[in-house]
Amino acid sequence: MSARPHLARFLIPLAAFVLIAAVFAFGVKHSPQVGVVPSPLVGKPAPGWNLPVLDATGRTFGSKELRGRWYVVNVWFSTCFACHDEHPTLLSIARHTSVPIIGVDWNDDDAQAADYLTKLGNPYTTVVTDHDGHFAIDWGVYAAPETFLVNPAGVVVFKQIGVMTPDAWRKEFASRLPSRLLGGAS
Repeated sequence: MSARPHLARFLIPLAAFVLIAAVFAFGVKHSPQVGVVPSPLVGKPAPGWNLPVLDATGRTFGSKELRGRWYVVNVWFSTCFACHDEHPTLLSIARHTSVPIIGVDWNDDDAQAADYLTKLGNPYTTVVTDHDGHFAIDWGVYAAPETFLVNPAGVVVFKQIGVMTPDAWRKEFASRLPSRLLGGAS
């Protein structure tokens, strides 16, 4: 019995696998938006919302209060490691811009969230809580942190999945905002 048929049985699938892997690697390397998950909300009206304010029993805050203004929505929670990583950037943005940053504390314990903000600083104009996850579902949140930019017409113009970095802020958020709202963080 010849060894060639057995060898061919293994080499043909191996060659096919190597070819597919090479095509996939080439496509990923040359993709202009590696790691970007497109949001169906971008270019569409932001879903309306009205949520309880953290540490303000009985008080709510929502999209109606932001009508006609640029604003940023940042979805986070206190035990999220990536949220800790982006926190210094959010603090810098809050110090250097007049764009309201709304923090949506997602599926978190209120006391832990308040403690987090007390210890690390509070970059948010307002912090609301999404205990039941409806906000996250409506906005298509995959995992925290995620950050959205909404224009005065109430349209989502950008969605950042993952940690907000100074570079992401400058390229994707500040570049879309009117200069009158920006300071040193642009």
